[in-house]
Amino acid sequence: MDVAVIGLGAMGRPMAENLLRAGHRVAVFARRAEARRPLVELGARGCLSPADAARGAEVVFCVVTGNVDVEEVALGPGGIAEGAAPGTVFVDMSTIAPAVARRIGDRLGEMGIPMLDAPVSGGAVGARAATLAIMVGGEAGVLERVRPLFGVLGRTVVHVGPRGAGQVAKACNQMIMVAAIEACAEAARLAAASGVEFARVREAMLGGSAGSRVLEVFGDRMARRDFAAGVEARLHHKDFAILHGEASASGLPLPVAATVWQQLNALMARGWGGDDTSALVRVLEAGTGHTP
Repeated sequence: MDVAVIGLGAMGRPMAENLLRAGHRVAVFARRAEARRPLVELGARGCLSPADAARGAEVVFCVVTGNVDVEEVALGPGGIAEGAAPGTVFVDMSTIAPAVARRIGDRLGEMGIPMLDAPVSGGAVGARAATLAIMVGGEAGVLERVRPLFGVLGRTVVHVGPRGAGQVAKACNQMIMVAAIEACAEAARLAAASGVEFARVREAMLGGSAGSRVLEVFGDRMARRDFAAGVEARLHHKDFAILHGEASASGLPLPVAATVWQQLNALMARGWGGDDTSALVRVLEAGTGHTP
C-alpha cells in the first residue's frame, strides 16, 4: 500500500521501518531533516510537509506528541487536509485528549477523510519489535481497511468503540500503568528503609501475585538506579493531564490517579522530566532526604 508516516521519533521511526520492510511504499515527514534521512536511505520518500506526504497515500499515520501537534499536522497550514484526497484514511497513533480526537475527526470527515484514533502501548521496544497493543476508535469498516497495516506494527488490535474511544482506552492504560510504577517506587523505598535490598525483594515478588510487566521493567530500573529515559516521565505527566481533564469534565473522582499526578508534578518540578518514569522513586527519596 501507499502509506505516509508523520513524526519520526522513538515510536514513528521504527513503525516506518517495519512498514518498509513489509514491502509498503512509505512517504515520511519530520520537522528535522536528520530524522528523515535514515528512512530515505532505506527507501522511503522524504517529504517537506505533511501535505506532501499525504499526496497519493491510502493511509496516513501520525505519531507526534500532543493535542496541538496533531491538530497542526492534520488541519494546519501544509497539513494532511491540504494534501490528502477524499477517501484517504488518517490514523492518529499519538496520545491526545478524546475530545480533541473527535473534533479533528469531525473536521476531516467533512472533507471525506475518515479518521481512526489508534494510540498504542508497548513503548519504543514494542514499536521496534512490532508487538504494540493498538487501541482503536472509529468506524469498523475503516479499521478493516487499515488492519493489514496494523498487523505489521503490533501484536494486538482491539476496536474499542467509536472515534475517541481509542484515546479513552489509552488514558485508562496510562492510569493503571503509572500508578503501578508509583507502587513499585514506594515498595523500593519501604525495602530500603527496612534495610533490605530491593533487587532481592523484586525478584521474590516477580514470582508472586505482584509480578507484572511494570515490576519487571520499571522495577528493574529502580533496582539498578538506571534512570536514563526508556519512557520520558514528561510524556506520562502529559498523559495524566489528559486523563484528569477527562475526569474533571465528567465530574469523576480519581483519588489514586490524583496522588500519582502530584508525584509526577514533583518529579517535573525537580527537572527530571527527561528521565525514565522509574525516577518516581527519586521523588520519594528526596522527600525523606535518604538515597540508597
